[in-house]
Amino acid sequence: MYADAIRWRDEGEHGFVDAPEIETEAILYMATMITYRRAERVRISAYDRWLVAIGALKLMEAALFVALGVGMLRLLHMDLVDQVTRLLTSMRFDPEGRFVSAVLDRVALINPLRLKLISAGIFAHAALDILEGTGLILRKIWAEFVTIAVSALFLPVEFFELAKHVTWVRIGITVVNLVVVVYLVFHVQMRIRQRRKAELLDCA
Repeated sequence: MYADAIRWRDEGEHGFVDAPEIETEAILYMATMITYRRAERVRISAYDRWLVAIGALKLMEAALFVALGVGMLRLLHMDLVDQVTRLLTSMRFDPEGRFVSAVLDRVALINPLRLKLISAGIFAHAALDILEGTGLILRKIWAEFVTIAVSALFLPVEFFELAKHVTWVRIGITVVNLVVVVYLVFHVQMRIRQRRKAELLDCA
């Protein structure tokens, strides 16, 4: 744009040669717009780095869920009660204790059909994480809306579970999801404002 202004000045277009004040204002305006847009690109790229970080976190979460889903499917051909008993024994829990008995009673209620349904839910969650993570890394606006909707949908459940039983793991998960929702809402609003500013500048 600045080069066009110099070319117009040399060729005498728009009366730049005959009107030096208009020429100076046009060049200053163009230089200001170039500086402004460069600053905006730098600021947006900084925001985008956080988007990529959130996307990478979603993909890592998806990998964990895929591994968990595969592990659940492998349990279809095993005796769940026996496997859990061995696990708890290796962790030095008393096999005759009340805690182990309560855990084994619940495990005994999990039949192959329920195990398949649980695995299907885990894989569906992993697929959603892959969709969100890929879209955020590619900086797609639809991925931001999907992540906001999904994370906000699970927040009431997380608050309810946290109210029932407070653990550091639940606190961490809830805080992370809350921060992601707040940041993405802010980022979407920022993009909308930047788009409106760009449209106003183009019209000017």
